Amino acid sequence: MSDASTVVAIVGRPNVGKSTLFNRFIGERKAVVDDMPGVTRDRNFAEVAWNRRVFTLVDTGGYLPPTGDGLPDAVSEQVWTAIQTADIILLMVDTKTGPTDIDQELARIIRKGDKPYILVANKVDHGRDLADASKFYSLGVGDPVPVSAANGLASGDLLDLIISHFPEGEERLEEPEDVPKIAVVGRPNVGKSTFVNKLCGDNRLVVSPIPGTTRDAIDMPMNRDGREFQLIETAGLRRKARIKEQVEYYSALRTADSLQRCDVAILLVDSAEGMTIQDVKIAEEAGTLGKGLVICVNKWDAVDNKTSNTSEEHRKQILKRFPFLHTYPVVFTSGLTGQRTWRAIDVALQVYDRRSQRISTQALNKFLTELNEKTDPPSKRGRTTRMAYCVQPKSNPPTILFFTGRPRDVPDHYRRFLENRLRESFDFLGTAVRVVFKQK
Repeated sequence: MSDASTVVAIVGRPNVGKSTLFNRFIGERKAVVDDMPGVTRDRNFAEVAWNRRVFTLVDTGGYLPPTGDGLPDAVSEQVWTAIQTADIILLMVDTKTGPTDIDQELARIIRKGDKPYILVANKVDHGRDLADASKFYSLGVGDPVPVSAANGLASGDLLDLIISHFPEGEERLEEPEDVPKIAVVGRPNVGKSTFVNKLCGDNRLVVSPIPGTTRDAIDMPMNRDGREFQLIETAGLRRKARIKEQVEYYSALRTADSLQRCDVAILLVDSAEGMTIQDVKIAEEAGTLGKGLVICVNKWDAVDNKTSNTSEEHRKQILKRFPFLHTYPVVFTSGLTGQRTWRAIDVALQVYDRRSQRISTQALNKFLTELNEKTDPPSKRGRTTRMAYCVQPKSNPPTILFFTGRPRDVPDHYRRFLENRLRESFDFLGTAVRVVFKQK
């Protein structure tokens, strides 16, 4: 099992280089970096792999003392939430400016807690800057670790130090092999716990109208008509204080972790609110990760004046707004009454089987021959690029490898065309399909 449930948060006052370090560790410019203080307003998170360990890194906005002003206080609230919920805290300071009152306040907050912490003295770009880092001993949070987030100086040493705070020899449960892992994901308060409780037949999970009642992801071995599978319920937070901020943080974090671990995700959507942008982002992330997906329009019992066509009309509205979702099955459920909850599991297991299937080379090349006869090959600068033959080197998700004379000249629209034709021909409904081109 991955270590990604270990959360490492970078905190500090504005413009000390938190987002630069975040980008350095994850190897891409995911966080916006600018010299203007306060660019980062929301928490950003990503997985970091180092020395065979994986953890979740959280970037936060710049902390400022509460002033009664809306936006700065909201950002500081998020920083406070990150400090409370992280497993390891990186307090970042700026050697160019030296210790400040805000650094002192953050250090006091961190010392009062019981979390491991590391003092990161950033902007040590040259050897002559090392002396400036020593000024931060006055914060009383241990030895400052001099780094340069901008050029990467000592970033590996800092990662080693972070890993050293992980429990030594920690035993981890192995994920069951060849058992479908199905995650129930969605925004806060869409009924995930009620949905899972109905499947379990008892109230294993606390259900409340307050969003984020469940604190952690919960794994449950289950059985459907003699077939074992693992159900992963994802949710937010139990505490009522500052519930809005903390629910958003935990919901996103746990959803990301569950999507990484699962084979198929059941995305619960509130029937009253319809498909939202946040729901679509979860669906897109599942596709990017190569996972299977089932869309469940939940709380269907609350929809009034239903007719035999209501569900189909609702499905068409979803696909009209978000056409890319046509590749995923839609089920209308009620976690409260149990309506079609097991139907959602049955569909998820079907998607798992499609995601795991292997198509013979003979069947694939028959498909390609017929396709070449009916459609013209793509062209670029007057030169056509015909697909010669294809194979399936792997499944989970299905990956189809096409051999051609000029793989780099194949346009994106033809890749999408091939993916859609593959779905139609081999029933890949509900699962991502990878199309790869290689020099023949």
